Amino acid sequence: MFIQPSKLPARVLAGMAFISFAAVGVALVAQHQFGVKPCPWCVLQRGIFLLIGSFALLGWLFSGRRPLRQAAIVASVLLCAAGVTAAVFQHEVASQSASCAMGLADRIITALGLEELWPSVFMVTANCADAAAYRLVGLPYEVWSGLLFAGLAAVGLALLGQRR
Repeated sequence: MFIQPSKLPARVLAGMAFISFAAVGVALVAQHQFGVKPCPWCVLQRGIFLLIGSFALLGWLFSGRRPLRQAAIVASVLLCAAGVTAAVFQHEVASQSASCAMGLADRIITALGLEELWPSVFMVTANCADAAAYRLVGLPYEVWSGLLFAGLAAVGLALLGQRR
């Protein structure tokens, strides 16, 4: 019948985790099956989606402990803000330059050792100008990414605003 209100935050968090991980899955299929090469900002956004999904899963696991669940939601919302920022920067600034090598995204990826840790997910294989040419249903991938970050943030904020 209806979802019990007490179980709604846990289910929403599970949905946020699924959507975040699915976004990375779609990016990987686009890359490995359709030749869509990721730039540093694309790869950074993958990492942010994985972190959002991980915190949402933690929130789901701690759904019985409200303070821990709320902390996981806050972390997810802050990561969504970082994701929107990365997507906007990629679209408005990085995609306009011929090379985005050793920019902020590249330095973060290198400092964290992500390319060595999991190359099939985090290996940068394009510059930002080249990556800007890829489209999904007419929109650049970073626009879709930014919209998804914004949507996840809205869901997280709605969960935070819930009473009890």
